[in-house]
Formats: sequence, C-alpha cells, structure tokens
Amino acid sequence: MEDREKILRKEELIKNYGIDIKKLEQEQIKLAKTLEIKDTIDFSKPRLIAAIENFMIRNSIVSAVIVCDSEYEIVEQEYFTDKLRFPYIHGFRAYRELSSMIGAFAKVREKPDIVLIKAEGINHSRLGLASHFSIAAAIPAIGVSDKLFDDNEVVKEDVMKEKEIVGKVLISKKGSKPLYICPGNLISVDTAYNLVKGMIVAPHKMPEPMALAHKYARDIRSELKLD
Repeated sequence: MEDREKILRKEELIKNYGIDIKKLEQEQIKLAKTLEIKDTIDFSKPRLIAAIENFMIRNSIVSAVIVCDSEYEIVEQEYFTDKLRFPYIHGFRAYRELSSMIGAFAKVREKPDIVLIKAEGINHSRLGLASHFSIAAAIPAIGVSDKLFDDNEVVKEDVMKEKEIVGKVLISKKGSKPLYICPGNLISVDTAYNLVKGMIVAPHKMPEPMALAHKYARDIRSELKLD
C-alpha cells in the first residue's frame, strides 16, 4: 500500500497536470484483456534480441535500443529523445515513457524476435510497461525487474498475483538481489524465464542484451551532457 505522503503527492500531480487517472486505469484494464500470454513464435533459437533502456535528462526522456544477435554482437543501436509530457506516477510509467520507446524502436531496421525491458509485465496490477510496449509495437516482450510490484508475492520460485503465476524469480548473480522475470505479451511465463536465464553472462546481473543497452544509454547520456 502507498503511504499517505505518496498518496498526497500523487493527487497533487494528477491535479496539476489535469490527468484523468480513472480513464487511464480503464484504458490499461481494457488493453490488458488483449494480452496473449503464450508462445506466439518458436523462441528456442531467437535470431535477434533487443533491449531498451530509458533515462531522463533535463526536461527530456531518452530511449536507447540495441539489437544483438544470439552471440550478443550488436547489429544495430538507435536512440530517440522526446519531451517529458507526463509526470512519474506509480503504475503509469507507460504514459511517461512509451512514446519515446516507440520512437526509438521505429528507427530500428532489423526487427528482433523479442524485446527485453526493465519494467513490469503481467505482474502489474493492470498493465505493465513491457506489456504496453508489446501491444503498441506488436512484438513479444519480457519485463525484467529487481522489485516486486504492489500486490505481488513470491511462492518458492513463482511470482504470484491474485493466486495466479505471473512470473519467475531468478537469482542471476551470487550475492545479488533476485530478478523478477515476467512476460509482457506474446510469450509464456516459462519461456520468458528460460530465455532470460540463458542470457545471463558473468559478471553482469542483468541479461546480456540489457547490459548492452545500459552501456549504450550511458554513452548517450555522456554525449548529450556535452551539448
């Protein structure tokens, strides 16, 4: 549950930005009904894998996307900068970050088989960013997070939401906090977990495509700060 200070802050942002929060919640719930949590292609040997990382700089949001092959060689990388138009409100990241992500992904010529995103998927109470992106881009996506979302709980190796398995727990690096692997859309829980687990390359905690996207985002941030 959100504490009182966070609730008041949220209410202030909603009022100041003139956000119809109920309308957005209804949109998330409606879109969530279109999700397909099953394997829609053969994921046993993905040809190309993408990862996206977002960051804020001044009054802009930047989305960095890399596409790599099965050996983690980068075949393409692009980024897109967009003006921030929506505040950070817990549970509504997509309305702040999605347009920039779609802008970056649209620049990619080599379309991947799967996209990894540091965000919630179907473990979100309504519609996680990984799920929202998958619907908008019409591509399978996996949410990888190091935090549980609101009403999630862990039962052995399963991430549960309302008594339903929505993801898996992955200890990717000894001594590190666990990762929570949840499908965004167009892929099953087990396949999402097995794919991400197979992409862990020491010494990185995150799957290798996400480590590459993080490095690319860091390079972009350094360049933009020089402008």
